[in-house]
Amino acid sequence: MHHLENTLYVMTPNAYAHLENATVRIDVEKVKKLQVPLHHLAGLVTFGNVMVSPALMHKLADEGKSLVLLDFNGRFKARLEGGISGNILLRKAQYKTADDPAAILEIARAIIAGKIKNSRTVLLRGARETDHANDIAKLDAVALSLAQTLSNLKHATDVDTVRGLEGEAAKNYFGVLPLIIKPQHREAFALNGRTRRPPLDRTNALLSFLYAMLMNDCRSALEAVGLDPQLGFLHTVRPGRAALALDLQEEFRSVIVDRFALTLINRGQVNAGDFETREGGAVSLTEKGRKTVVVAWQERKQEEVQHPLTGTKTPIGLLPFLQARFLARTIRGEMEGYIPYLSK
Repeated sequence: MHHLENTLYVMTPNAYAHLENATVRIDVEKVKKLQVPLHHLAGLVTFGNVMVSPALMHKLADEGKSLVLLDFNGRFKARLEGGISGNILLRKAQYKTADDPAAILEIARAIIAGKIKNSRTVLLRGARETDHANDIAKLDAVALSLAQTLSNLKHATDVDTVRGLEGEAAKNYFGVLPLIIKPQHREAFALNGRTRRPPLDRTNALLSFLYAMLMNDCRSALEAVGLDPQLGFLHTVRPGRAALALDLQEEFRSVIVDRFALTLINRGQVNAGDFETREGGAVSLTEKGRKTVVVAWQERKQEEVQHPLTGTKTPIGLLPFLQARFLARTIRGEMEGYIPYLSK
């Protein structure tokens, strides 16, 4: 159980959330684990097999508080709301923001600044952890170039320029990312830039699989706070495309997914036998490989990090939910500007 901002997240399987006087009480195996005054909460989010009493559901509905149901993997299933809901006002604010070029530019710039800063963190950490002078020099050089891109980003006057700077930074970043792979694994996990649709090597296949799971988490987070995940600011709107989830995903890609993928490779948790090459050259994880990665991913999401803005320890799996709330507050005008998650 985690109480972040004014939302209670119940992640423990078989937990029972129920109403006790004016509080929400969470029991696990009939033992009280948490009790929170209802007036402190704006909503309840449950993961997987969590039971919610009818009395609590009615009370949440009466008071205009949301109940969001996600599956065990964090995939959005449903949101229950009563007659009083702030979602329509939030979505109207989102649509209004999406029509304001200056607001779009500020949000897009903040998202990409977060992405580039976190990418620098990954490279600098990689440089600290290697003993090879040439690799250190190359990683440091690209980290320095990313710092220059960040400086240039401040002067971007339109979203297309922001996208261009992001593309340049990503190309440089992926150019040296293989240097963080331990030498004994580099042949099996050679990475020649980023390839998608389809991935053409094992590392790209692993990254694509993990990005897809991260995007799902970001979409659930946006749905949970009441934002329209299809109306993005950085990514263009297309039918069926969760553009805002793709926006939110950007700040997490390097520090959550890339670092996690490198750990799986360097520790030998995945190997060449966990991948298969299909006709045409597309590379993908085998069924066994997918299972290994999904299990490790779920474990990773339970690990806690200190959020730099709130100062609280937060499970990695809840970071998208916290950032989605900050994005909603920015859109409502309750924050001066969006502040992306920055890893140390």
